[in-house]
Amino acid sequence: MASPPVGPPRPRHGSFVGPVILILIGVFLLLCTLYPGFDPWPWLFRYWPVILIAIGLGKIWDSYYARQHPERATSPWITGTGLAWIVLILLFMLVFWHGRHWHRHGWDDSWIESRSEKHDTQAVEFQGAKSVSVDVQFPAGRFEATGGSSRLLDADFGWYGERPTVDYSVSGEHGQLTLTGRSNMTPFGTTDNDWHLRFGAGTPMDFNLNVGAGETYLRFDQLDIQRLNVHMGAGRLDLNLTGPRKSNLDADIEGGVGSAMIRLPRDVGVRVEASGGIGSVNANGLHREGTTFENDAYGKTPTSIEMTVHGGVGEIDLVEQ
Repeated sequence: MASPPVGPPRPRHGSFVGPVILILIGVFLLLCTLYPGFDPWPWLFRYWPVILIAIGLGKIWDSYYARQHPERATSPWITGTGLAWIVLILLFMLVFWHGRHWHRHGWDDSWIESRSEKHDTQAVEFQGAKSVSVDVQFPAGRFEATGGSSRLLDADFGWYGERPTVDYSVSGEHGQLTLTGRSNMTPFGTTDNDWHLRFGAGTPMDFNLNVGAGETYLRFDQLDIQRLNVHMGAGRLDLNLTGPRKSNLDADIEGGVGSAMIRLPRDVGVRVEASGGIGSVNANGLHREGTTFENDAYGKTPTSIEMTVHGGVGEIDLVEQ
């Protein structure tokens, strides 16, 4: 029996994913060329899960279509994954276009304000306080605290979006100072802060610092810090505790710090306990016993520093100066 005539094979439609990805790369390079100030990385870094969600939805649609049309030997003219990439491109271009359109026409000053860095200075007097507790909430960026002020605080704030808040009250002879920064959102992600704080010396102080991410410089060699708590998200910590001490210091460093440089005095007793997810500890001038590090002066001086470092700290350098 003769076999039935076989017609020409039905053409298979290729997926649009490859060409769409090429278009995406081309649009990205074109924007970078035409607009030197174009900065998509913060937006991509924050919202990259949306890409996975869109591609996942596209693949679900492709699987559903294949089950509903088992008789089709060809793919539809556009796959769900390809459509997802097209939607992502259009969304990305829409966000970028709105940012430039607002800036050009001045329809929404809040977006322009959020992208413009602002500076302000603020001073806080002791108001009779003989001891002070300081609480700082710093979202991200560069944070520096040091001594050298004739007041309780001389602050130089650099920020985007909302202004940092400073609250101070005195009860009896004890002062409570609270500084709060906010994580500022823009259409392209977050923006960093830049704080420079100078505190007055000679007054006993408890210092509590919460940092989201960034670079943190604590130069406390001129301050009488009695209690120190530092909770880090990610970044770099440079802590200076050298100089003469009028009283004991109890310090606790915790969090996912990428690296920490801790400068310690040579003529004051120091004991450091490092535990948790510590990557490596480099101790210059201190003796190690297990997870404990002590200097030669520990137990022999009228004042001392007791420090605990724990959490996801990648690398610690303990330097005696």
